[in-house]
Amino acid sequence: MDVQIFEEIEADVRSYCRSFPTVFHKANNATLIDTNDRQYVDLLAGAGALNYGHNPPAIRQAVVDYMLSDGVSHALDMYTVAKSDFLTAFQRTILQPRSLEYKVTFPGPTGTNAVETAFKYARKATGRQNIIAFTNAFHGMTLGALAASANNAKRAGGGVALSQVTRAPYDGYMGDVDTADYLDKLLTDPGSGVDAPAAIIVETVQAEGGLNVASASWLRAIADIAKRHGALFIIDDIQTGCGRTGTFFSFENMGIQPDMVCLSKSIGGMGLPMSLLLLRPHLDVLKPGEHNGTFRGNNLAFVAAKAALEFWDDADFAASIATKSKVVIECLADVAQRYSSEGAHVRGRGLMLGLGWDDPTIAGEISKAAFENGVIAETTGAQDQVLKLLPPLTISDEELQTGLGGLVAAIDFVMAARGSGSTLQAAE
Repeated sequence: MDVQIFEEIEADVRSYCRSFPTVFHKANNATLIDTNDRQYVDLLAGAGALNYGHNPPAIRQAVVDYMLSDGVSHALDMYTVAKSDFLTAFQRTILQPRSLEYKVTFPGPTGTNAVETAFKYARKATGRQNIIAFTNAFHGMTLGALAASANNAKRAGGGVALSQVTRAPYDGYMGDVDTADYLDKLLTDPGSGVDAPAAIIVETVQAEGGLNVASASWLRAIADIAKRHGALFIIDDIQTGCGRTGTFFSFENMGIQPDMVCLSKSIGGMGLPMSLLLLRPHLDVLKPGEHNGTFRGNNLAFVAAKAALEFWDDADFAASIATKSKVVIECLADVAQRYSSEGAHVRGRGLMLGLGWDDPTIAGEISKAAFENGVIAETTGAQDQVLKLLPPLTISDEELQTGLGGLVAAIDFVMAARGSGSTLQAAE
């Protein structure tokens, strides 16, 4: 099967398929298979939407059984057994063991919906409009969330002025300058021109921004600044949550408790569209119907999400993430050492890892060569200067070694081609 039908009919805005131009038809855990029966190790995992892999058997079976029993698939936001089961499991497995007290609201089914809803709550609860967001942030593609996103190329698609957001420098953005102190000064000084914010929204790791990692001390400082200045502290855990950084929430063990937490992507269990917003009970200020959406009640996602939470009943699951993270870090560190003259360096946390390069074209060339080697890995950062790895948390040892082997071969191929000045060709 070729790609002609897509090129003829699908709009030009499509993107991932341009980097990985083949037609896929089967998938299992970290393996994708195209219509030519070629296998690829998936180190993209739905941009973090497939933390539990493709078609995880227990989750898939739960969804199939539910459908075959004539379970309700769509119910707006009405009460259903599937929603009740998910909320009960989420409270028991995630919130209570972490001593977290949150209300749960279900926005539309995507991450940007969760961010938009968080902004609604923040603005109504505080009576303010301004949102503080950070350099290199990414929070979504609808207008409110896009205003909080920093990438110029993505912002350009909005078509209108993106306002009511003040940009602040992320941890490390200004070298040795303490950017938390800088933000505090802006909010304290009546001459800064910065309006009092309704909320400060932050990613603990900026996945789309280049795998920039905020320190726990910096995050605590930002949380304290928000509290002192009457703003709400929002963690965007859409890509970093559900175990991606090693714990269910990316901010665990950091001594902070956000006022709101945005979740999406892997909360849907196996890529089923779903998002939720956690908020402290006193912030539950929207009246019935002030936020709504036809697909707030994706019951198939509730079923899949409940089944996915069973991974977290196993104390060894988080430990397995740490073990796999160590394997990837050691592999990347070895590569970075060999190509230190090109500025190669390891970035990220947990199983959200990658290699940054001085020359922003290198990562894209490696991604292309890796695809030819049967490995899917994307680029990230304002200039796509970072090669990003997001393997499923459930990736098998064999899949991981195969994927890393193909990736390292692609890196060596690209660097050899550059060193010799030869034209880049498909990797063998």
